[in-house]
Amino acid sequence: MSAIALLVVGVFAFLTGYQVYSRYISRRIYRLDPDFVTPAHEFEDGVDYLPTNRHVLFGHHFTSVAGAAPIVGPAIAVIWGWLPAFLWVVLGTVFAGAVHDFGALWISTRHKGNSIGTLTEQIVGARARVLFLLIIFFLLLLVNAVFAVVIANLFVANPGAVLPVWGSLVVAVIVGLLIYRTGVGILWPSLAALAILYLLIWLGQYVPFALPDVFGFAPSAAQIETAGGDLAAAQAAARTDGLRAGWVIILFVYAFFASVLPIWLLLQPRDYVNSHQLFVAFGIIFLGVLVVNPGVVAPAVNTALPADAPSWFPLLFITIACGAISGFHGLVASGTSAKQLNKETDARYVGYGGMVGEGMLALISIIATTAGFALVVGLDGWHAHYGSWASASSGATAAFVSGVGVLAEGIGIPRNVAVIFAAVVVISFAATTMDTGVRLQRYIISELGAQYNVKVAQNRWVATFVAIVACAVLALGLDRGAGGMRLWPLFGTTNQLTGAVTLLVITLFLIRLRRPIWVTAIPMAFLLFMTTWAMVLNLARYYTDSQAVLLAVGGAIFVLELWLVLEAVGALHRALAVRRGERRESGASSNV
Repeated sequence: MSAIALLVVGVFAFLTGYQVYSRYISRRIYRLDPDFVTPAHEFEDGVDYLPTNRHVLFGHHFTSVAGAAPIVGPAIAVIWGWLPAFLWVVLGTVFAGAVHDFGALWISTRHKGNSIGTLTEQIVGARARVLFLLIIFFLLLLVNAVFAVVIANLFVANPGAVLPVWGSLVVAVIVGLLIYRTGVGILWPSLAALAILYLLIWLGQYVPFALPDVFGFAPSAAQIETAGGDLAAAQAAARTDGLRAGWVIILFVYAFFASVLPIWLLLQPRDYVNSHQLFVAFGIIFLGVLVVNPGVVAPAVNTALPADAPSWFPLLFITIACGAISGFHGLVASGTSAKQLNKETDARYVGYGGMVGEGMLALISIIATTAGFALVVGLDGWHAHYGSWASASSGATAAFVSGVGVLAEGIGIPRNVAVIFAAVVVISFAATTMDTGVRLQRYIISELGAQYNVKVAQNRWVATFVAIVACAVLALGLDRGAGGMRLWPLFGTTNQLTGAVTLLVITLFLIRLRRPIWVTAIPMAFLLFMTTWAMVLNLARYYTDSQAVLLAVGGAIFVLELWLVLEAVGALHRALAVRRGERRESGASSNV
């Protein structure tokens, strides 16, 4: 199988979905109104509510949702073969994920920029709102913990990426000040920032940065056993634990300040610059595929799975957690993007278009890990890397970085620069997701504080502190961060569950508006079935493996899910009963 064929088919499907399917939804289902006064105008405050150019908002939304997940998920899922991953990414993006993101942005805009959790109270009921807010809290807890571990691992493995990643923050603040305080147009500052970023990537190879091992962890018994008694190897593994822990702490300190700063100062300009970076990355990788034309070495369907690998059905649909559909996207759409939407008609471009971009990123991950990575390690090396579920999970980002590096090298970029470039791409988008994730978690804590009249929880500094401490404890609590990727199945399940409930809320709203519901109801039902099944399998495995923390968190989420679904089913039954009653009354009136 040629990588070019996968690329062409995937891109064609995404563009067709945007040009055809999203137009149908915007005209016939959501019925966007260009004259509707959006919350950004109604409640403009310069901090959270801010009418924003649709291209700038696309950059913020796209990079906030396009974190590490659409890279990591497909990079793990190809263990089952490239075909299941490819089909779920393409079909899921067009018919589920993009519909979900577009709908969450639209429904929040129609309800004064309220988050999807708050909307649940208005559409389902008061108890449902609290249940959904708790599920969202757990989801954000997992998102921030997982992404912190992913970024920390990449910093440890790629010290040349440290300078460009942290340097880009300074550049972003300068861009924000230029645009919003001096009135400079956005184009030239953003292009200059992009040029500086790539200069920093080039300099990164000469100025690598590694943290000192301030923790000095002793090797654990498991590390000594894994190293076969080799004390030096076990000590090296323990040193990696210390470096990872240091980066995790630094990342959460940064996330604390990033999440309380005005959105125009760091979040918007950084995301806008990163969106340009991602488009450049797309161009480099697409060109690399066309020039190198690597063969896809992974089997279409892997019939010789490792003993520790679970069945792809239903685990595929929660392993690829953001490359096809993601509940986290609905939180971003209703939590920050809806507060910046200039015109309601921009929702199609930002919401549906943003998810199409994420689908392309997932497609690149599939190609990089099934074709590009094999050029680095060879066919036998690829099979060895995917020789166990544990290896595939822990080495997902490494496979992607190596695969992208060899594709970039194929068009003349020096290999060491290409690897730093690939690492910066992953880190940048994971970090922007963390920025938004911590901000959203602060919103959730404040909403729960308002619900139960806990005034201290409504303070943004206190709420943010609680959020980052909880995330850091979870990130570091599993084998000093080394077990952080064990959170991935639980994160994926919770993420897809949140997406299903968001689609349910949108479906109920469409019923109230007496509009067709099949566009949202079909993916909603599919996701509810898959996530419930996957959660049961995950809980059984956590119980068997004596993973008490994961069992407790997963069990709490599962109980909240079942309770919330029951509340939603009752609301759905009531809404359909009202519609049937109106139809009967209408029929009786016509017979008079």
